Order: sequence, then structure tokens, then C-alpha cells
Amino acid sequence: MAVPEAPVEQDVELQEWLESLEYVLKHHGPERTSYLLARLQERATRSGAAPTEPLTTPYLNTIPASAQPKYPGNLALERRIKSLVRWNAMAMVVRANREEEGIGGHISTYASSATLLEVAFQHFFHAPTADHPGDQVFFQGHASPGIYARAFLEGRLSEADLEKFRRELSPGGGLSSYPHPWLMPSFWQFPTVSMGLGPIMAIYQARMNRYLEDRGLASTSRAHVWAFLGDGETDEPESLGALSLASREQLDNLIFVVNCNLQRLDGPVRGNGQIIQELEAVFRGAGWNVIKVVLGSDWDSLLERDVDGLIAERWRETVDGQVQRYATGSGEYIRKHFWGADPRLAGLVANYSDEQLARLRLGGHDPVKVYAAYHAAVQHRGSPTVILARTIKGYGLGEAGEGRNVSHQQKKLNENELREFRARFGIPISDEEMVRTPLYRPSEDSPEIQYLQERRKLLGGAIPARVDRAPRLSVPGDDVFGEFMTGSSGRSVSTTMVLVRLLGKLMRHDDIGRYVVPIVPDEARTFGMETLFRQSGIYSHVGQLYEPVDRESLLYYREAKNGQILEEGITEAGSISSFIAAGTAYATWGVPTIPIFLFYSMFGLQRVGDLVWAAADMRCRGFLVGATSGRTTLAGEGLQHQDGNSHILALPVPNLLAYDPAYAFEIAVLVRRGLQRMYAEGDSVFYYLTVGNEPYEMPPMPEGAEDGIVRGLYCLKRSQLGDARASVQLLGSGAILNEVVAAARWLEEKHAIAADVWSATSFKELYRDAVAVERWNYLHRGEQPRTAHVSRCLSDRGDVVVAATDYARALPLSVARWSPKPFHALGTDGFGRSDTRAALRDFFEVDRRYIALAALVELARIGRIQDDIVERAVQELQIDPEKRHPLEVA
Repeated sequence: MAVPEAPVEQDVELQEWLESLEYVLKHHGPERTSYLLARLQERATRSGAAPTEPLTTPYLNTIPASAQPKYPGNLALERRIKSLVRWNAMAMVVRANREEEGIGGHISTYASSATLLEVAFQHFFHAPTADHPGDQVFFQGHASPGIYARAFLEGRLSEADLEKFRRELSPGGGLSSYPHPWLMPSFWQFPTVSMGLGPIMAIYQARMNRYLEDRGLASTSRAHVWAFLGDGETDEPESLGALSLASREQLDNLIFVVNCNLQRLDGPVRGNGQIIQELEAVFRGAGWNVIKVVLGSDWDSLLERDVDGLIAERWRETVDGQVQRYATGSGEYIRKHFWGADPRLAGLVANYSDEQLARLRLGGHDPVKVYAAYHAAVQHRGSPTVILARTIKGYGLGEAGEGRNVSHQQKKLNENELREFRARFGIPISDEEMVRTPLYRPSEDSPEIQYLQERRKLLGGAIPARVDRAPRLSVPGDDVFGEFMTGSSGRSVSTTMVLVRLLGKLMRHDDIGRYVVPIVPDEARTFGMETLFRQSGIYSHVGQLYEPVDRESLLYYREAKNGQILEEGITEAGSISSFIAAGTAYATWGVPTIPIFLFYSMFGLQRVGDLVWAAADMRCRGFLVGATSGRTTLAGEGLQHQDGNSHILALPVPNLLAYDPAYAFEIAVLVRRGLQRMYAEGDSVFYYLTVGNEPYEMPPMPEGAEDGIVRGLYCLKRSQLGDARASVQLLGSGAILNEVVAAARWLEEKHAIAADVWSATSFKELYRDAVAVERWNYLHRGEQPRTAHVSRCLSDRGDVVVAATDYARALPLSVARWSPKPFHALGTDGFGRSDTRAALRDFFEVDRRYIALAALVELARIGRIQDDIVERAVQELQIDPEKRHPLEVA
């Protein structure tokens, strides 16, 4: 808001106020000054003179030179180490692309963030030790070459390793392109290169650390979570969407470092604005502690002489696109266009040469300024901290890409550019050697290697590093799972109710109960989980500071500091970030927490699929539970709520086991097997189970069904029809299995057609098995061929196979080629509708009538029955042949 120009007498009054402010600052310090300013603002507001409270501060360092702590390290040696890391990071990318055109890699991101990372490596990143829990670091994904290059200097990676950057299929393996725990399970902790996911995962990781501490599962209070991200990355909604959670939860164990080089992949982040000021306003508005590191030590004397604040004002009025131009401009250009805007500014640098002006260092490249910011961040209490550090993308690349729009894509340097890089950073490589861009590591007894290794030793060891150090758990027996095997004895219950009851029993179990982490995105009452509120409590770091309105009820909303349930609010992305943090605690903390995340199935893999892939990459363990699943079970909700696609979206995720159980005993078998695989055997898999809200009677488990439930297909009911005119095999899953059972009964009673009923608990597992068997067979032509599970199940009986599901028919069709008999699939292709379950199943043609008709049509097609039987059945089942196809959209 513009401030009107004041009369002269008011200027005098202003000067008196400023002098008073200076007096308090000088004699009583910043804290007292801040207190007085806050009280003055309160008084002014009560009097109706509401002062403006800007969310941004001047474009200067938050920590003035006078308040900087003494730098604790050897700056000269650290600069040498940083230069070596820079060279090796550049060399590994250049060499890789010289050997294989287009293999890719990034130079410029690490070049801009080298100082930010090196100061942290030398003085802040703490690995787990006996007396320190260790930090977690979310590295900026495109900076991975720098992390590899540093590990090379530390002796963790060899020259051969670096030579196989992005060549993971080389003999002996290679280095992954970005941070990928799945591919480098002892090195990387967190996958971060999918833009925007690192920040939100870091926030929920910091909160999970508090959760583990408050519940007595781990000692995490001294640990910090560091997240390094780019300023362009903050355009992703996930980067900034959970900021208020971090401040609300007072996560002072969380530090964001935003590498503000003002460039995205193609050009400036805010060419016509100021991204640092914008981010400051966003973070301050969300309650974060903001530290700006924009100007290096070279500016200190200039700022001291600038009594009128001209430099801050000049920066305030300069947009980022022009600032980027200064980064590539000559000293002469900078003198004319930046300093020449005001004669008084020009006077400040009159005795500076053009070269000095061009070399004025920015804050993100000055270790003294960066250290001061980090020191303040780790000392800060009460809120998370963000450090906005001004850097230059491609710093040190010179004409090859320093500060230029092409710098993100830079992967090659010519001989002159290599010479310039070598000279700038003092790399001891001869002209002859330089042509092949060799990697360089000093001898073990060199000052650089000795210093680097000693610093890491003092800070506990290597980072990043990932270790599975959690104890193996014993899986509960019949005391937990037994009741679900015998059926519901005439009572109608939903599979969601079954899952919630099982969850409650697991939480009460003496051995594993404390490790269970229920997660729900503000749908607990929808899923019937309110019974757990009073029993286990909803986690809140501050406890419950209010009396809930339903305090007198049995199932009141109870928050507690040691609460076990994570109710995340209306945030699917936040909830699955908690799932990831809990599901990887076995590696980050050595704590085998068991996350069980219940959500609307339509809002799961479809909405947060990228985070599901991150969970897979991180070797996450736990149970994703898609509740109110299926396209026809959620009556009345309609198009955007009815899920007919999540199991298809689950198909590509390699280590996600996806099941659509219909009955209580299936759920019990799958959860028990999941606990065994993940927590007793330590497999790096996680589970997706879909459950529904349709109540029906639960039958007892058929004898010998357990193996088939796990493998994806078992026989629920064998036909006992003695004198059948034909026979069929009917497959179903989830709630549609009951329609299959009814269709089988109708076929037998009305047409004497024997119908076996199969429960297809997982088409994905059937597909995975069949593909593996098929591959083995064509690679072993001279050996006895193997048979896929689905083929073996369906081979001995039945003339045709009909599969029905509450998901798009592509799901059952994924296994059709391995059926030994003609295979027909029914599914719910198209948009959902709001109506009753019966109407929806008629609309999508997956009810018992269409299942029975499909069986008859397939039998007629192969000549086992006459066509007139099909024609009469159409009339008898009241099916309209002219009905519009549900997949039609026009």
C-alpha cells in the first residue's frame, strides 16, 4: 500500500521515533524491540489506527553481519573440497554423455547449490549415532551428481561407480539418475526428483518424528529434517500446500532450504516478479520462521556505508528477469543498469572496478552467510524454518551456462569451457588429461580428504545412507484373526466394518499393537472408525486444549499427545505422506510401524498416484485401504466418488500387491499374510485392499482356500449339479461376487447349467504370475512347461469362463489370454451415476442377470446350448437389448 508523503514537521516526528527505535535496539536488543513494536501495534489497532503489517522484509539478509556467529571450519580447505566435488559432479555427467549420447544428467542445479550443501555436510548433517538420532535429508533431485561426487571423495563410491552414472544395467550395476531408494537401497533415503513431493513428504516426516517421540516409540527430539528444493519447484501445489500443518504443529525440527537461482527449467521463475519476496510472504503468512540469504560478505561494507537504504530499495524495484540478466552481464553492464539508477548508488561503488562489480558474491554462494542461516535455523524454537538462499544456476560454468536459460539442459562442455572451469576452481589436472575430463580424488593423506573424513566422523558418518535396522515382528494368530474365519452367523456386515474391527484388535494386541498407525483423511465416521477415538485417541502434539462438544457421548472426539490415530483433515496427499513416513520408519528409525491408511478408494491412487510411486520407490511397508470401493457399491454419490479404476491404476506399481476381497475371511488371510511378508520376513512390498460399505452375510472360509486367496483365485463353491446340460466357471470379486453367486444359482435352477463360483481376490496377482510363467516357458523351451495359476484353476471344468468385477473390464481382461476356455469379462466402464446399487449394477451390466446372460451367450457361441435359450433368457431376465451402452459419452 502506498504511503502518502508526510509534511516536514511529521518528518521530524518520524526521525524522533526512529531515534527511539535505535536507542532500544542498541541498549536492549532485538527481542525487547520486537516486544515493544508488538505492543504498539496492539494499541494502534485498538484505537482504530490499524497499521499495515507487510509479509516481506527488505531484499537483504535476515541476519546482519553484526549478528553472524564465527565460522567454525577451515574456509580454505572447505573451498578446496567444494571445488573438487564441483569438478567431479561436472565430469561424471560430461563423461557419461560423451560415452553415450543423450544419457542425460544435470550439472547446473548442483553448481548453484554446492555451498548450501557443503556447509550442511561439513557442519550440520548428523548421521545416527549412540548419542544422536540422526537427521533426515531430502536432497534436490537434480543435484544428485554432486551427492555422488562427494561420496566419491569420502571413499563410499569408486571411480568405476561414477563412470557408470545412469548406466544401472552395466555389469555390477551403476548409479541411478536421481535419488531412488529402490535402486540404491543402502544409499538414498528419499525419492525427491518428482517435483513437489520432497517438500510435502519432508513436512510429514518431521511430524512423524514428533509422533514417534510422543508415543514413546523412538527418541527423535534432536533430529532435524532438511528439505532442499528449487524455487521453481514451489510452483507445484504440493510444495506449499502443507505449510500451515508444519507451523500449526510447531515443527521446529524442520528446515526448508530453497535454492533461489530464479530459474525454472526453461527460463525465469518470476521474470516479472520477485520469487524470493513472494515465497517470504507465503511462508511468513503460514507461520514459518523465514531467513533470507541474498547477499554475500562482499556486500557488507557497501551496506554499512549505505545509510539511506539505497541498495535495498534498488533490489526492491528490480524484477527477477532483470536480476538474472545481471548474473550474465559484465561489470560495465551492472554498473550502468543497477548502480547507475541513482547517482548516490553509483557513488557507493565508484572505487570498484568492473571486475569487482561482476564478482560481488551472492548469499547462497558464501559459506559464512549460509552457516549463519543454518545455525539460526537449528537454534530456532516454536516453528519450522525456511531459508531462502539466492544463488546462480550453473554457477561456475561461465559461458557454458552460468545463469542462462539453457543451463538446466547443460550436459556437455567444450575444451575452452573445461579450461575455464578448471582454472576457476583450481583443479590440478593437466591440459593433456583435461581433454578426457577425468575424475579427480586427492590421496588419502591429503589435507582435503583428511578434513572431509574427520568432519563426517564428528557428525556420525555417511549421509545419505539407508539401513533396515528394525526388529522383525511376530504375527498374531487366531486370537486376532480366528473370529473372521467362521462367518458372521446370519448377521449382515460390510467389509469396511470387518476391516475396522480387525484394525481395533490389532491395535489392542500386546506385541504389535503399539506399532499400528491408523491414518484417515477426515472420514473416520464414514468408515465407522469413531469407535477407536476414545480407545486410542487422535494424535495431537499439544493434546486437547478444549472440551469437545460430544464429550458426554461414548464415542467422543478425543485428541491426545500420545494418540495413536492420525486424522489428517481433508488432504489425501498429506495422509499418504504420513503413510510413507510411517511405512519407512523401519529404515529411518529402526521402528517397524504398521501404517493402515483408510480413504475413499476413488481419491486414492487416482489423486495421489505420484506419491504412491514414491512410496514404492522408498520400499514402503503398510496397508492402503480403499474404502467405499467399486463403481456400484456407493449408492447415491455419483460420478466423482464411484471408483471403477483404482485396481487398474495399481497394476503398474511393481511392489504394490492389490486385492479386492469380498468376505471377512479373505481380509483376515490377506492382512495376516501381509504382516508376515512385510514385518516378519522384511519384504519391500506394500498392500492395497479395497473394502465396501454394502452389508451382507459373511460365509465361513472354505477348506484349503488360504493359498488361493493369496495367489488371487480360489474356488468358493463347486457345483453339485449331477445331470447338467453344460457347465460354466464364474469369477467375481468384491461386492460383485455375491451377484456371481446369485447368477450361478439361477443358471442351475432355471437351465440345469452347472456353475462353479471362483473368488478372484486379485487379478493383478493372477496377471503377475501368468506373465512370469509365460516368460519362464519361452526361455526354457526344452523343459517341462509351467502352468499359470489362473490356467490351472480353470482347466479341469467348465465350457466357458465369465468374470465380473466392479471395476473397468480391462482388469479381468488382463488375464483373459491365459484362460483355457472362452473368456468373457463384465465391468463398469464409463462414468458413475447417483442411484441405488441395483440400478447402478443394471446400468453397468454387472448384476446377476447380465452375468447369467453372458454365460448363456458364451455357451451358445460354442454350440453347447441353443440360441433360443438365450433369446428366452433375455425376456425372462428383463434385459433391454437396445439399452444404451454405459460407456457412450455422446
